Amino acid sequence: MRGSVILALGFALLALVPVVVLDSYTRHLFIIAFVYAVVASNWDLSLGYAGLFNFGHLTFFATGVYTTAIAAKTFGVDPWLAIPLGGVTGALAALIVALPVARLKGIYVVLVTFAFSQLVLQLILSQSQITGGAGGMVRIPPLEIGEYRFTRDFKFGYYYVALGLLAVSTVYLLWLTKSSFGKSLLAVRDNEDYARARGISVARQRVLALVLSAIFPGIAGGFFAIYLRVAAPDVLSFGTLSLALSMVLIGGTATIYGPILAAIALTFATEAMAGIRGMEEARFIVVAVGMILILRFAPGGLARIARSVMPKGRT
Repeated sequence: MRGSVILALGFALLALVPVVVLDSYTRHLFIIAFVYAVVASNWDLSLGYAGLFNFGHLTFFATGVYTTAIAAKTFGVDPWLAIPLGGVTGALAALIVALPVARLKGIYVVLVTFAFSQLVLQLILSQSQITGGAGGMVRIPPLEIGEYRFTRDFKFGYYYVALGLLAVSTVYLLWLTKSSFGKSLLAVRDNEDYARARGISVARQRVLALVLSAIFPGIAGGFFAIYLRVAAPDVLSFGTLSLALSMVLIGGTATIYGPILAAIALTFATEAMAGIRGMEEARFIVVAVGMILILRFAPGGLARIARSVMPKGRT
């Protein structure tokens, strides 16, 4: 109950940000942070709860980016309808990659999911007549409500759409993790033999974990394309992958809240470092060092640190 109250208060405070922060660039950073938070927290479902270390979620995100971009620009689908299409194709991509990795473990899962991301990247680059190739797609139609265009309100409307997406995604993840399905994922993660003895299909739960955790990253990818009005292969770069993974690990696996906190903190921290002369590239080294220190001295991540400093009875 206390956790729900704290969650509601957190989102209420975030809802007040555009009222007191009039700078459109700061709002932009919050929007990007919310998008990363959706990807990182859903990644945590498969990595932290199911124990399936994989590199697939940025691919699901990229699938949503290009699905929405192609639907909205090439086929003229209303952007409001094109965004959820990203969730559908993200889940389909997860199903494709989940089937061969369902019975694999460890490094083999990492290799297959990484290879799949490279396959998607090569598909994007080779099908330039559809995807725009290395140059990407530009001037993707923006969101509109009647005569109201979201591109003319200093990020005000987009901010609330992004925050709403994060809120729905978070409630969805908390519902999953507290359900019997979530408990079965923990059993699979901690002791596969025990899970099998209790009648749990390990392969099925892994497939479901990947597919269910790919829906919102795909939707977030669709929103990302509509918001920036660009779909580029950079979304599959190693830098983006490492940043999103660091959000999961620094935030704390199997927490949901942790990756969200880390996404907001790292988005603003890396942007602040990028503004310091000579730190443009070194910022990723700083993030890597921070991840190593967290894993060494506070394995539970930011979520565990936050719980430790809160008054007793509020955890």
